[in-house]
Amino acid sequence: LRAHRMDAYYVETAEEAKALALSLIPEGAVCASGGSVTLAETGIIDALKNGNYTYIDRMLPELTPEQREEAMRAAFSADIYLSSANAITEDGELYNVDGNSNRVAALLYGAKSVVIVAGINKLVKDLDEAVLRVKTIAAPKNAKRLSCDTPCAKLGHCISLAKNGGMTNGCKTPGRICANFTVMAYQRHVSRVKVIIVGETLGY
Repeated sequence: LRAHRMDAYYVETAEEAKALALSLIPEGAVCASGGSVTLAETGIIDALKNGNYTYIDRMLPELTPEQREEAMRAAFSADIYLSSANAITEDGELYNVDGNSNRVAALLYGAKSVVIVAGINKLVKDLDEAVLRVKTIAAPKNAKRLSCDTPCAKLGHCISLAKNGGMTNGCKTPGRICANFTVMAYQRHVSRVKVIIVGETLGY
């Protein structure tokens, strides 16, 4: 990760990850996040909502679809964007798959700074393992969590595995959450991306 000009950290516990992540966010910063189970499990989301930050919360129940869309667009240019990763390779590549793609858009460009928090369960050998991890773990579990009417939510794995299982192969359902596939490697903007790896199993 450091060879790719990202800041990299390792902590043992979710509590340490929360403290470290918050230390990387200036008071008063405009913050936003992806729909991350990891950030929720570490308590980072609650801290952003209750701390001295301006948190763009696209999940507020009172928001109309139009307001939710506005929130996602506002998140693109936040001071700090927080997320997890679907997988991190041993070579220091961040692999992410998205449906709406508001998350990967903010990760790649837009937000001034990006903080990634990922449990050790997200570590994989290479991109082939990253692709397989999404098709057998991340996508099925997230599709089920989000009540998406997709084959993976019912089967527990992507239907593409019955064929060649290529990165972009999958179902053709309207609720498909695997639409765009990104690999973050060498960064032109030094230290814009900060990655915290946690020595616990977190998220999907």
